[in-house]
Amino acid sequence: MSFTETAARQGANDYRAPTHQTESWLALAAGIEDEVAQYFMVSARCGCFMQAARSLNVRATLLRKQLAQLEERLQRSLFSFQGSALTLSREGQQLHAQLAALAHERKLPVVEQRSIRLAVAESLLHDILGRDLVSLLRRNASIRLEIISLDSELALQTISADVVLWLAAGVSPEPGPTFVTHEPQHLAQLTYLPHIAKRYSRVTARPASVDDLADFMLVQRQHDLQIDSFRPWNELVEQRLAGVVKLQSYELMLDMIRCSACIGLLPGYMSRYDRSLVALPGLFSEPMQHQVWLAVNAESAHVTEVQMLAQLIRNTFAERREWFET
Repeated sequence: MSFTETAARQGANDYRAPTHQTESWLALAAGIEDEVAQYFMVSARCGCFMQAARSLNVRATLLRKQLAQLEERLQRSLFSFQGSALTLSREGQQLHAQLAALAHERKLPVVEQRSIRLAVAESLLHDILGRDLVSLLRRNASIRLEIISLDSELALQTISADVVLWLAAGVSPEPGPTFVTHEPQHLAQLTYLPHIAKRYSRVTARPASVDDLADFMLVQRQHDLQIDSFRPWNELVEQRLAGVVKLQSYELMLDMIRCSACIGLLPGYMSRYDRSLVALPGLFSEPMQHQVWLAVNAESAHVTEVQMLAQLIRNTFAERREWFET
């Protein structure tokens, strides 16, 4: 059993090293490896082994093992638990002060993280990628990630990013990023349909034709007005003299459909993402579709974090491939 585990059960604050031994064991601090010293200092700062491991981008089991070995080497308990809170023991505080005093000589290694820029269509970020991105950041708390929302074709053609995930109306990835990328990869085809909340529409009363939509309020995201492939829906909205809400936010549009008995145009996978919503197929004869494309900046494609992010996106779409089958 390690000293940390003993301290957790018996109370490390009860341990008192003889005064005459203090200087001898602290002298060992100068021999502690830089990496292990950093594990100790970051754990002390975070007050949580899991958070320290995420900050250092290492496995929590490795961090705990290294700290347990440090305690065995020093023959001292360095941490104690007060309830669920991790704190430094008396000896841990002494070691922390000693290492802090040596910091200007030791120069503990600091890994400077390059900022990674992800440009992504708002709907894809919200519906598909968001949860996996959160998991990635929980595992890699030291990463520097900048997320850029693509809300128009103009934004796509003016941004600079390491990884780009965008929607294109045609069979080609154009228009796409203007900077040099590796060959774009096609990830999915999205078919768009009007959607309504189940709570506001019984099966027998759901609209079965475009004319039936006259009894419902329509909600339209302004960005969608620019999309040629959405022409059947856009023409219907523009013909309306009343009963239309136009807005900028994709998330607010979803809330309007969920909570205000509105009908709006959403990707066909939406009923899988949110089971309170139901698609209304058969209202339009022309398909309304988008293609999902992924591209990596040629200049930064070799960066480990960029490769990791691009692979996460590929894996996410592969795992959800049933969402895109029509």
